[in-house]
Amino acid sequence: MGRRGAAELYRAPFPLYTVSVPRAGLVVTAGGGGASKTGISNGVHFLRLERVAGSLSATLIHCHDTETRAPMNMAVAGNVLAVGQDATCHVLRFQEEKEKTAPRKNSKKDDTVKKAETKKRRQANKTACNAGGDTQKETSEITVEALHVVRTDLSTDALQKCVRFNQAHSILATGGVDGYIRVWEFPSMKKCFDFQAHEAEVEDLDISPDNKIVTVGRDFKCCVWKNDQLVTSLCWNENMPQITEKMYRYQACRFGKVEDNKEALRLYTVQIPHKRERKPLQCYISKWDGNTFLPLLTRDCGNEVISAMSVSELGTFVGLGTVTGSVAIYIAFSLQQVYYVKETHGIVVTDLAFLPDVRQTREVTGETEAALLSVAVDSRCKLHLVPSRQMFPVWVVLLLCGLIIVMTILLLQHLFPGLL
Repeated sequence: MGRRGAAELYRAPFPLYTVSVPRAGLVVTAGGGGASKTGISNGVHFLRLERVAGSLSATLIHCHDTETRAPMNMAVAGNVLAVGQDATCHVLRFQEEKEKTAPRKNSKKDDTVKKAETKKRRQANKTACNAGGDTQKETSEITVEALHVVRTDLSTDALQKCVRFNQAHSILATGGVDGYIRVWEFPSMKKCFDFQAHEAEVEDLDISPDNKIVTVGRDFKCCVWKNDQLVTSLCWNENMPQITEKMYRYQACRFGKVEDNKEALRLYTVQIPHKRERKPLQCYISKWDGNTFLPLLTRDCGNEVISAMSVSELGTFVGLGTVTGSVAIYIAFSLQQVYYVKETHGIVVTDLAFLPDVRQTREVTGETEAALLSVAVDSRCKLHLVPSRQMFPVWVVLLLCGLIIVMTILLLQHLFPGLL
């Protein structure tokens, strides 16, 4: 599939580093130019996903200015965002304002006021979208309130690398370049645990439904924790003798559900080459039992280095992004690739997020099996769609089987009259 396989929904005035979907129809993406005085702003943008004149688009409805700190990672819990900015985590609460309908006493006057308000809102959003322009702090559709700011990395070159809420939204976990995992009670943001999980920086983490924390670091380790106690360490290549120690390192980890089995749980990890070789090495994706942490399946996923991973809400698909800007989607059960767009961004894909598989999403995207958002340093947010497979009704399949059996009997009677 070529570059046309992904629709460009939105182009921000700064590099994009993270994207989330709090609910159907609402997309939150963030990024920026950092503290350097380059004229590139920093902010969190709220987008409304909609279909306009038959085309998909994402309309900017609010810009939240983060001043001199670029948001690098983000987690969502309902209407709360946990945004990583440098060595701190900013907890924000957003609220969508609904327009109130009043009795129409003077329809002409009401229409004039409504048109003026609409024009004013559009002008504000247009100003916010201009590259290099100032982001708007408020619009009439979304309001953002700062709740907490906590320090999440204490090293010299401090930087928060990842953040996740648990399924119940009762705890928040962060990881940084100092190798420490810090677990916070939510919403009070009282620190529960603070422990060194890795000897190098933490690349990614995720939390299981029973609050086990899986972490991957640049020290070649993938660890499972319960509170601050190590439960086990994973080894993805123990049955692959051709892969030597420290040849690969873990890059990402995500838990996922199993369709039609509420008790089952899967963990997905991505392994990338530790060093660049003249001949690029393959990257690998592994699937684990999310309860016992036993390996189930490992497959190669090409020689483009993986930079981001996401698992769909129902656990049906796994999305991967690469440092060269490509995006791929795999069936979670078999790890078989069903979608691939080479260099759709042309530069490193920084984050991915699946749209929820609900009616409101299908009204916008059409009848598709999966819809995946990707963002990259090129400032673009793109949408990747896996079209629905055409399925034959059961009665058609049975009818065809019956016809094949009848034709086979007739053919045998014709060739061998005394056989039947």
